[in-house]
Amino acid sequence: MLKTSARLLSLLSLLQVRRDWPGALLAERLEISPRTVRRDVDRLRELGYPIAAVKGPDGGYRLDAGTDLPPLLFDDEQAVALAIALQSAATSGAGIEEAAARALNTVRQVMPARLRRRIDTLQITAVERARQFPPADSGVLTVLGAAVHAREVLRFDYAGAEAPRRVEPHHLLTWGGRWYLVAWDLERDDWRTFRADRVTPRTPTGPRFTPRDLEDVAAFVAGRFQGVDSSGDWPCRGEVILSLPAADVSPFARDGIVEELGPDRCRLILGSWSWPGLAATIGRFDADIEVVGPPELKDAFAHLARRYAKASG
Repeated sequence: MLKTSARLLSLLSLLQVRRDWPGALLAERLEISPRTVRRDVDRLRELGYPIAAVKGPDGGYRLDAGTDLPPLLFDDEQAVALAIALQSAATSGAGIEEAAARALNTVRQVMPARLRRRIDTLQITAVERARQFPPADSGVLTVLGAAVHAREVLRFDYAGAEAPRRVEPHHLLTWGGRWYLVAWDLERDDWRTFRADRVTPRTPTGPRFTPRDLEDVAAFVAGRFQGVDSSGDWPCRGEVILSLPAADVSPFARDGIVEELGPDRCRLILGSWSWPGLAATIGRFDADIEVVGPPELKDAFAHLARRYAKASG
């Protein structure tokens, strides 16, 4: 039989694995009597763990949430995953960089030597992209996330907007290092995306709502940032022939279509949010270009040619 301290840790580990544990099953797993299980549960309660008794034919126990955060147990893979996530927190844009660094130091101090070596050999350098605006406030993210979870109408002031917005929040997500709220705008009767760092929530939240159908939120958000139309395609799409092998073009064609026409020629069909933007993207390949169409793409190349000629003068 395990010593009392080791048995308590084993019991706590089991309680963290699943929501409800019948007392008889705990006794069987720990190879102790139901009476000993009851005593050990009482000891864990004295240490601050909120363990509730579950009523029913078999009886049982549940580890509930409490007012304070008690010590937690992690297996090896959970501990490594937590450390990696904390190292990556600097690029989350959630304003938690300092807190994440302190949490990582706390986790590392209590890790066994074998796990500490794994973490120390996996040093992640978090490189942040330059931000024009400050990161989202963690308190604001908490309010937005709570409204999404509770399915409650949210009112907030939005930077640059004269009137408050009233929306049904559906998703809180990150894109390009920034946080966004995807919501149904009740005034505009349409889906909208809002930058979290521009949101100032108003309280209280409104009534509960029935979620609307947004089948592919990732495709929706990607489309909004690409400027795609309702068909899900780029607003500007053109076709060119490049004097480059298809193998050299494909790795940099993003979602474009590359067709081999010979050892040193290929066809490229690519989209963009504007015709000058598409022409500039194609020009990055540093090769002779033959425009197949449409005429708007040819005009964009002529426009950029004049602009570049003026810049070179």
